[in-house]
Amino acid sequence: MTDGRSWQGNWKARLYERVRERGYDSLTAFADARPAVPWVELAEELGKDDVAGVQILSGLLAEAEQRKRVTRFVRDVLVRLLSQNLPSGWPAVMDDGPRFQVAKALGSWSAYIPDSYEGRADQVMAALRANPPPPGWRPLGPDDELLRTLLPDEEA
Repeated sequence: MTDGRSWQGNWKARLYERVRERGYDSLTAFADARPAVPWVELAEELGKDDVAGVQILSGLLAEAEQRKRVTRFVRDVLVRLLSQNLPSGWPAVMDDGPRFQVAKALGSWSAYIPDSYEGRADQVMAALRANPPPPGWRPLGPDDELLRTLLPDEEA
């Protein structure tokens, strides 16, 4: 947990400087090299005490908008939240514990993605409830076949 230092100074410049120090030309390239790793862990790697996970999220969205790859970003957010909340993959039995973890991952996902994706997110969540993935399913990145079926790219 950061103590507020992550917001001091020019945090965007600091964030990109740390990414470049690690040999990446963008935050997206850095994150893509670490698929399914939660933002908090990415932030710790870039600066344990002065980079916050939400800063990573913000930077990734800005790059996705600039590159017109927002749908891929939306899938990436879901992958990272599923990985964080369902480390053993999709539950075989949807009793109270797993149901809560799935709801937490999907609810957080819906909150973190752009508002313009709200309708599509609702469709994805309904599809996952109606036809759950196989037990143990863990998308390893935003280009997961099932996720691309549920949330295909629309950007031109």
